[in-house]
Amino acid sequence: MSALIHILINHKPTVLPSGATLSDALHVQQAQPPFAAAVNLQFVPRETYAQHRLNDGDRVEIIAPITGG
Repeated sequence: MSALIHILINHKPTVLPSGATLSDALHVQQAQPPFAAAVNLQFVPRETYAQHRLNDGDRVEIIAPITGG
């Protein structure tokens, strides 16, 4: 049995397999562009999502742009 990590995605508890990346978390959330992502309040560049490993207790924020005037 593989180990699991418990994270928060936009304040929602989520369980992922150990070794999961930010890309994995975004896939689980079905995030649709455009958006930005942060882990533990630190912006993560889009080109590094697949390499950014998540750890137990991480807080992921998926931030969509706000439109309007």
